[in-house]
Amino acid sequence: MLAVTLTFSALFCIMFLVLGGVVGWITRTYVYESTPIYAHPEMFDENGNILPDEILAVRFENTNDYYEDEEDDED
Repeated sequence: MLAVTLTFSALFCIMFLVLGGVVGWITRTYVYESTPIYAHPEMFDENGNILPDEILAVRFENTNDYYEDEEDDED
């Protein structure tokens, strides 16, 4: 009786793992296809078209090199 219980438990665990993976995959695909790409309102003109020429991307690098320079100058 113990062998039958362990066999069914293992089969149910594998079955629910596969079922959860399939349902999760289908749900993820549906969510990605149904939700629009989020963009800020200032990226669009008055007609709702994207303004590619007026978008500015700025990247700030956080380096702490100037602290080492100040310590070297004080000595």
